[in-house]
Amino acid sequence: MTESKKDVIRETDAEAVRLAKTLIRSARFGALAAIEPGTGAPLASRVGVATDIDGAPLILISMLSAHTGALLADPRCSLLLGEPGRGDPLAHPRISLACRALRLERGSADQIRAERRYLNRNPKAKLYAGLGDFSFFRLEPKRASLNGGFGKAFLLDRDDFITGAALAEEFAGSEQAALDHMNADHRDALALYARHFGRAEGDGWIATGFDPDGMDLAAPDATCRIFFPQPLQSARELRSALVEMAKAGRAAEQER
Repeated sequence: MTESKKDVIRETDAEAVRLAKTLIRSARFGALAAIEPGTGAPLASRVGVATDIDGAPLILISMLSAHTGALLADPRCSLLLGEPGRGDPLAHPRISLACRALRLERGSADQIRAERRYLNRNPKAKLYAGLGDFSFFRLEPKRASLNGGFGKAFLLDRDDFITGAALAEEFAGSEQAALDHMNADHRDALALYARHFGRAEGDGWIATGFDPDGMDLAAPDATCRIFFPQPLQSARELRSALVEMAKAGRAAEQER
């Protein structure tokens, strides 16, 4: 008599969803796996990563790269995200996204937005983003496999970590103005968000993205994902959310 195989997949809960979003939004790079034309073998490569407003990964790759040709021949791919820290690399959380790669047409609204957000996150890419053989791709997630550490495996659907299109589109219209304003006039508040809400160390924090769930901050050698206390229902709520978070952070620090 044999025992039934134990299901190792846990039920997806709010904590797992937040971890998944954190891994996706805070990633600076990832391992992209495509299907090699002719052989059908998996082809893995490291790529720089940013996210669209709705949370879909964005990559910038050269037509000279083998993985670009592979994606154009077969858009099915996967993207592994999650940076190992100290100790056993397998003890740190990571997420694998099953996606279809979509090459964004140069000059289209989607490409312009993707370029803006990608360069906000990866400013050094300005050196080659405009070259003719480079293209932006949006990786449309279908599902995800989250490993939160030993014994913490989850399967997520797209809707678990991707924001609705209408709300994302609304944020797109005002996001850059808000980023420019915060980075020019409120660097002290950004440092406070990173320190108090993100438990992050260091200086030089700037905002690289706003979305309905939260904000992305970056320092010279680090990133930090900050979630709003509650998801925003409109882009008009962004300013008041930032003001209230700054008040809460300052009050908490004064009490110490």
